[in-house]
Formats: sequence, structure tokens, C-alpha cells
Amino acid sequence: MYDVTAAKIAFIGAGSVVFTQGLLADLFAFPELAHARIALHDIDPERLATAEGAALRIAAARGAKPVITAHLDRRAALADADFVINIIQVGMNEATRVDFEIPARHGLRQTIGDTLGIGGIFRALRTFPVLRALAEDMAELCPDALLLNYTNPMAMNVLYLSRIAPDLRVTGLCHSVHWTMHDLAALVGVPFEEVSYLAAGVNHQAWVLRFERAGQDLHPLLDEAIVRDPGLLRRVRVDMYRRLGHYPTETSEHSSEYVPWYLHHDSEIERLRLPVGAYLQIIEENTASYEQTRAALARDAPLPVEGTLEYAPQIIHSTLTGTPRTIYGNVPNRGLIDNLPADCVVEVPCLTDALGVQPTRVGSLPPQCAALNSAYVAVNDLVVRAATDHDPRHIRHAAMADPATAAALPVERIWDLCDDLVRAHGALLQPELRAELGH
Repeated sequence: MYDVTAAKIAFIGAGSVVFTQGLLADLFAFPELAHARIALHDIDPERLATAEGAALRIAAARGAKPVITAHLDRRAALADADFVINIIQVGMNEATRVDFEIPARHGLRQTIGDTLGIGGIFRALRTFPVLRALAEDMAELCPDALLLNYTNPMAMNVLYLSRIAPDLRVTGLCHSVHWTMHDLAALVGVPFEEVSYLAAGVNHQAWVLRFERAGQDLHPLLDEAIVRDPGLLRRVRVDMYRRLGHYPTETSEHSSEYVPWYLHHDSEIERLRLPVGAYLQIIEENTASYEQTRAALARDAPLPVEGTLEYAPQIIHSTLTGTPRTIYGNVPNRGLIDNLPADCVVEVPCLTDALGVQPTRVGSLPPQCAALNSAYVAVNDLVVRAATDHDPRHIRHAAMADPATAAALPVERIWDLCDDLVRAHGALLQPELRAELGH
């Protein structure tokens, strides 16, 4: 039984200051969490101090009086935690640039590079060693805690944790379903509060299966909106919706990377206005936002305190108070979606209440949607097997199986690319995976 007045919430990777700020603003909006214990951890002293200063400022603005502590030692932050929020980014901006620049030299285009494809594969491989250490620490220091993971690649990370630490209570969280439905409601002119929906699939490639108001299907209104605005036809997700019959739950930039049809073709990049390398601009904007927060704290200027409607604060509140909610979570399949592998990680609606996070069985996806998801989870499986089986060949197998990579490069270039990235990321990978294999 949780003590609501003394719940401990550990933030791992709290130096992701902007995201930490939004989560804290949501947490402190709940009166029941006003006195929570917030333990912030980061390996960067400057970013940790900035996160602590921002947390204190946000708490004051919300009228909350939490106990806030900052820790360079992860174990100190985890001790006796009830909830652990993981928001790490291993290698930070430098590693992300490597994930874009080396593939680009090989002729491989990416837009976001954090979920599937070469970028997702190597982001996962450098994150897994830290996840293993985190899971081991939690097993010792807070074995009953809920781990709420925001770190991408979401499905690969949750799959890895489910295999190395099957007793760990982990749910992966992403806001893509919520904001997709929010934006679709605006597009069809229906208040979001009046919309009912069901989505399921895999993270960043789930599918809208139901979209209704008071039992009325809203897809005809969506079709009419697309007819009225031909500009919508220049979005990947609208193109996919028209061809597949179900709307994908992530942006066009993301969606273009998980299929073989778009990024390899100059004409499609032009037709669908795809921003190759977009994430490089995003990380620059994130750095600028961090610097703005740091400067505001230095001059004692006010910080914006804005809620983000993220799922982690809702789960924490529901678990502590018993308030029932539905969120979307990334969890091991285990019979939730019939036509995807039993041990892959899927994104489905979940009930959250005093018992924690309880996934909902969806049944079968439309076969065309399951086909695309199956290719996605096959890559996930191979990446995780590379780490758990200590087999560097599986890195190459995952890249060969990846739809966008296979569409762009011949197989010898795929192996060359993997060698270059293994060499570049070096010590961030577990030792068994650092081998360069050539052809």
C-alpha cells in the first residue's frame, strides 16, 4: 500500500530539463502529490543543478511543498522509490549527430532516427547497458516500483527490459496517440472531449481503429476534411491512411522512416515535403530551451509552468489515489494483439488505477496494419537478441531486415554502415558488440 503523502518519485535523466519541467508541472497540479518526494538524478552536474532549480521554482509556482533532492549517484535516487521515470539519452546530441551523419555519407536518409532504422538500432544499443544497470539497481533498491519509460526507441527498450528483467514492472509511455486524436478531433471540428477512440499497434506505428462521437463514426468527416484541403494529401500519414484504411498515430516525419516507400525516392520527398535530418534541428532547439531555462534561473526570472498532459503523472496519481483512467502504454504483447508475436512490445489502451497499469486486449489488427507492424517488431527482436545473445551479427541482420534501410542500400553497404557506426559509438556499446565484421 502506498503512502500518498510520502510517495517517492525518481527521475533518471533529469537533466533533460525541459521534459522534466513539464512532468513536474503535471505532478504538482495534483493536490495529493504536493508533498511527494522528488529525487532527481543525472550524470551531468550542471544539468542536474538546473533541473533542481527548475523543480523548486515549479513547485513554488504550483503551491506545492515537495521534498526535492538531487543526486549524481543513481542508487541514491532510486532507494525506496515508488515510481521511477526514465528519460535518459545516452550519448546526448553528439551521438545523435553520429547516427545521422554517418548514414548520410552512405546515402541513407533519416528524418527522426530514434525508433526504427539505423538511428533507432544504434540508439537502442547504446541505451541497453544503462537499462541493464538501472534494472539491477531497481531489483535491489526498489523492487516493487513502477518503471515508467519515456526513452526511445520505446519498443526496443521495453522489449529488452522484459527479457533481462521479467519481474520488473515497466510500462513505456508516449504521447503520440493522445495528440494524434486531439489533432484529428480539431480537423473534423469535434471537441476532443466528445471523441471516443481506440488505437493499437506498436509505438509510433499504432493505428486508429475507432474514431467516434456518441457512437457515430467520424471517419466520413475526416475524409471530407481531406477532400476540402488538398494540402493534406502531402502528408505521409494521410497518404498511408488513404491506402491502408487506418490512420497512423505518429507524425509524417516519423511514419516515413518505418516503411520502404518514401525516403528512398526524391519524388516522394518532394511530394510529401519530408524534412530529411529534421531531428538535428530539434536537438538544437532542445539545447536552446535548456539554455533559456538555465539563464532564467541565473537571473531569478520566472519560468513558464505549463502542464503537458503526459501519462506518467496520471499513472502515479491513479496508482496512489485509485482514480481510474485510460492511458496508452507500451507493454509485452502476451495475447493483447492476436496477429503479432506473443513476446513483442505493443501499444494498447491500459486501465490505470490502484493496481497499477493493466493492459487491454484488442484482438486482431487489420491484416495490412499487422503486416507493417510485423516487419517493425522483427527488427526490434533482432536488435534485442544482439544484446542478449552477445551476437554482433544480429546488428547487421536487424539493419538488413529494416524496411527503409533495405530499400536504400545494397547489403554490402549495410554491413559497411554498421561497421562505421560500431566504430564511431565505441565505448557506448557493450563490449561483445564492438566487433567490426566486414562482409
